[in-house]
Amino acid sequence: MAYDVARIRSWFPSLESGWAQFDGPGGTQTPRQVGEAVASVLTGPLSNRGSIGVSEQRAEEAVHGFRLAMADLVNADPRGIVQGRSATQLVYDFSRHLSRQWGVGDEVVVTRLDHDSNVRPWVQAAERVGATVRWADFDPETGELPVDAVTGLLSDRTRLVAVTAASNLLGTQPDLPAIAAAVHDAGALLFVDGVHLTAHELPDVAALGADFFTCSPYKFLGPHCGVLVARPELLETITPDKLLPATNAVPERFEFGTLPYELLAGVTAAVEVLASLDTGAPDAASSRRERLVASYAALHEHEASLAARLGEGLAALPRVTVWSRAERRTPTVLMTFDGIAAEDVTRRLAEDRVLAPSGNFYALEASRRLGLGDEGGLRVGLAPYTDQGDVERLLGGLRAALA
Repeated sequence: MAYDVARIRSWFPSLESGWAQFDGPGGTQTPRQVGEAVASVLTGPLSNRGSIGVSEQRAEEAVHGFRLAMADLVNADPRGIVQGRSATQLVYDFSRHLSRQWGVGDEVVVTRLDHDSNVRPWVQAAERVGATVRWADFDPETGELPVDAVTGLLSDRTRLVAVTAASNLLGTQPDLPAIAAAVHDAGALLFVDGVHLTAHELPDVAALGADFFTCSPYKFLGPHCGVLVARPELLETITPDKLLPATNAVPERFEFGTLPYELLAGVTAAVEVLASLDTGAPDAASSRRERLVASYAALHEHEASLAARLGEGLAALPRVTVWSRAERRTPTVLMTFDGIAAEDVTRRLAEDRVLAPSGNFYALEASRRLGLGDEGGLRVGLAPYTDQGDVERLLGGLRAALA
């Protein structure tokens, strides 16, 4: 296993700006390979999907390649890969699809740890049909979401549980397999927000126990779009509103209108980049999933080393409160400062070309539960291109801002 961060950084033209980018949880920088893939499809012969002309075939190949790449990334069936404009849009779509089967007396469980995109669509769908919403709380002292905080809310009327695989605000990774087992024993479905997790941990949707799993390629080096993953046989049971001439095949029945072929090609390229992070990865004869396993292991080791240095540096700074304390979490840190607003620290860091945004990052319930209101705090996230120099620049900027 080998991780050459200088090699990886050379793929990102945006890093030539000289900025240290700690805004990865909101969207990573884009490697050259992804931009080239998007441009190639968009400017090459391109038509609606078909099998006759080369332009039709290229569109078909873009769709097919995207489904195969995403299936390798999340270890799922390509027939269960649904493309959407964003993860938020997909959750809203499926909240409408699934809530058609709910009624008065039915129950839906959401958590205060989640991004609002995996909260509000379910709350609003439940309100429309008269279903009851039950809230699972996390421990604000540790950032942990105990399994029983979710499972203790289950009943024979529970229809769906929505929970994050990793908090985009705190990095907390709940014990999803344990939650999933209880959810399924109750006869309910588990809808997992995997947006933040997928950037740091290689997902295995079946092992997590997710019936539905969403992610956003722009959070893991790809273009701006969203992906939903589910078992094809589960998707077959869901009937969305659609245009009469549009196909009823799965997963296409959920993808409205002409697909963005260039973005699909960009997603495929992003998965290939992720599979090549480890210079000691299996050779080309190995499957893409095997290369992804090796590369994510190398990425995890790289980020863990940087996170350790970041944690050590933050502990030595005065007036800093670190809110990311869960035992198992991504390399994402939320912090606030005594006597100075997080937004002011963000602005001070920007003077040194260090980007570390502040806010609640749409994890509104979590920010309020922590006592941070709607203002939140300053969030730092590591990415595949983050290096030791970036971390030292961040720590130096924080020292100066707090002096």
